[in-house]
Amino acid sequence: MPLAITYDSRKHVGVHAERVSHVSSTNFPGHHPHEDHSWDLERFKKGLTVKIERLSNRSIDFDLVGVDASIANAFRRILIAEVPTICVERVYVWDNTSVVVDEVFAQRIGLVPLNVDPALMDMKQTQNDQATDRNTLVFRLQVACERRKNAPKDTTDPSKLYINHEVLSSHMKWIPQGEQEIVMAENPPAPTNLNIVLTKLRPGQEVDMELHAVKGVGKDHAKFCPVATASYRLLPLVILNPEKPVPRELAEKFQECFSPGVIRVDPRTKAVSVDSKKTRKETMSREVYRHPEFEGCVQLARVRDHFLFNIESEGFYPPQRLLPEAIAVMRAKIATIKRAAETLLNNGDSLGDVEMADA
Repeated sequence: MPLAITYDSRKHVGVHAERVSHVSSTNFPGHHPHEDHSWDLERFKKGLTVKIERLSNRSIDFDLVGVDASIANAFRRILIAEVPTICVERVYVWDNTSVVVDEVFAQRIGLVPLNVDPALMDMKQTQNDQATDRNTLVFRLQVACERRKNAPKDTTDPSKLYINHEVLSSHMKWIPQGEQEIVMAENPPAPTNLNIVLTKLRPGQEVDMELHAVKGVGKDHAKFCPVATASYRLLPLVILNPEKPVPRELAEKFQECFSPGVIRVDPRTKAVSVDSKKTRKETMSREVYRHPEFEGCVQLARVRDHFLFNIESEGFYPPQRLLPEAIAVMRAKIATIKRAAETLLNNGDSLGDVEMADA
């Protein structure tokens, strides 16, 4: 980031010692009075950027640049509440002599994420819809604890004393229904984590249950949420004042007011500069504002349209697929609104209220 950058209330959110400024955008984002800001697709495409900063098996950090906060927040809310997944919804208990009561056991089972592609399943329109091979997966959980023969007499380790002393998510066995065995042959349904402890057993205790998994969304129940966390923050910005440089004898103290790596100090001249590639690590603690000797030397801000997303996947979706899934949900919502608007436009007031189905 160039050192000559200056604070711009249109582009930046000011971070001061005890408050923040210019938090709100205009009523119409990107538009300002007495100026022509007509929509231009090419200009929007030029300013829009999505860049992956870090990717692992279960999480992703990416930058979304060039959109209003309302759009970024819409993606975050859709990720949490409206991207569908598959989870256990009904538990039929045939036998449960463990110390965990049926209702709590069923709730724990429902929270186990499954590696099932939601695109292969239909969503039930009501809870009372008939279960079919298109909308329901069936699992069996049948575990009995026994005392291990020839176990060492001097041990207290349950794994050496007993067989099946823990009921794990790996004990959930899929029972194919109808055409499921053919459709899901490449990726048989199972928990994404096979080592989740559901309960513990001792000799003579047993669980025997039938589990029905269905397609749902997070706004109906948190167990359907495809992400563990989905959050964003605005890109931090540290603006040095060229008219009032940091005193050389205070350069190290100034550097310690920020996160490691954000401020660079020249070892020879003690000149202070900002590492633009590491400003994203700044926590914006505002420690620098506590020292009167640095007053006027620096301005803290955040870039209004530069969002740093962090998403942790906890289910079927790989992290890099979550944002496209959220975009697909948003496009479906926009298409619903567009159809309703076209109906009103073509038919005028003759139809009265237009009912909009859920996208």
